[in-house]
Amino acid sequence: MNLKISETFFSIQGEGPFAGYPTFFVRLFGCNLKCTWCDTLYARESDKYQSITLEEIIKLWENHYSSIPYIAITGGEPLLQPEVYPLIDRFLNKKCIVCIETNGSLSLKHLPPQVIKVMDLKTPSSGMADHNLYENIDFLSSKDVIKFVIQDRKDFEFALDKIKTFDLISKTQVYFSPVFEKLSPKELANWLLEVKLPIRLQIQLHKLLNLK
Repeated sequence: MNLKISETFFSIQGEGPFAGYPTFFVRLFGCNLKCTWCDTLYARESDKYQSITLEEIIKLWENHYSSIPYIAITGGEPLLQPEVYPLIDRFLNKKCIVCIETNGSLSLKHLPPQVIKVMDLKTPSSGMADHNLYENIDFLSSKDVIKFVIQDRKDFEFALDKIKTFDLISKTQVYFSPVFEKLSPKELANWLLEVKLPIRLQIQLHKLLNLK
């Protein structure tokens, strides 16, 4: 069983609930969206991927990173490839902590409950807000994350409206992340302080550290 893999790498997790931890990343190739500020275009717009078996991926982790339990499965959009589910199961069977990063346009209902889900709700500046699958909110719990990537005040107000409409604060963790080099983290921080809601400001730690 093979997956189309854009890359695997070992780095500091820069986002999500395990930010700061050394993590083994598996980036799957292909995406069904075209966000305007996408920072991983190479994972969807070229044919530069490898066809790798599940066993090869697991062996890579076992041989080099098995002391690290944190696994991030990302993309692209990892849920486009059905083979991602047995990959997740294999890592879970190895007692790993698996986090999947998804754009929120495909159903989460088949993901195992142990998986940490970091799901985008796309904002207007992405150009992809019409693709949000809001029924996915029902598959999230307090261990999971909804992430809004914020470029401007319009995005910010859009996100606040969705938080209220779907009562997100009571259901899951909510993160606001500024578009890198488009909105300053300080300005977004000030906006968050104004609204006085338990929303986490997320800054892409790996970019600050100039890491992968």
